[in-house]
Amino acid sequence: MTISHSVFILNFVSLLVVALLIKITQISGLKVSDLFFQPYFSPNPNVALLTRTFQILCSVPVIVCTFTYGLAKTLQPRNPENRFILFSALLTGGFLLNQIYRIHIYMIAVGIPKLGVSLLYALVLFSYGWFFRRELQLTPYQILLTGLGLLFLAICVDSLHLKNKIFSSLLEGVPKLFSEINIAFYYWYVCKCFLLKAFYKNLES
Repeated sequence: MTISHSVFILNFVSLLVVALLIKITQISGLKVSDLFFQPYFSPNPNVALLTRTFQILCSVPVIVCTFTYGLAKTLQPRNPENRFILFSALLTGGFLLNQIYRIHIYMIAVGIPKLGVSLLYALVLFSYGWFFRRELQLTPYQILLTGLGLLFLAICVDSLHLKNKIFSSLLEGVPKLFSEINIAFYYWYVCKCFLLKAFYKNLES
């Protein structure tokens, strides 16, 4: 099975699951927007379900990259490619912290313009891409770009402040969820290939 085939199946199955959850939510008497609420206690498990799922998915790249870096340092301590995995863990870890603690909202609250916050995050992302452009080109980076594109789309929808909550929740929440599905899959695949390569080099030596 090719990587593109795997990505297609992953996204297709995820889309079916999301559609099923939306239908179940409607049948249970809740609004579709309830799926994308910020997490809080509710007796109904559907409330904020996709928001929690998104946050769990955000933790996958951090865990995978951190584990891979620790193992790679043992197998090949002088491998310069280890830095790519390390900074990937730091970048995705920062994104996870931002999602949990809503750091960008606090930055705006203390007087930093929303555009300034966006430019700061864009600068960090651009710097990552620039410094590790060679390493990224050796990976199926199109998956990562797809994930980032979907995330950017979700941010744009959020900035429009649409009045229709259901329509707004779907347009923002679904691309945001699928962005992290693709990003999590990308780093899982990259780390798997990285470790396999390190294992084979160790066996040959």
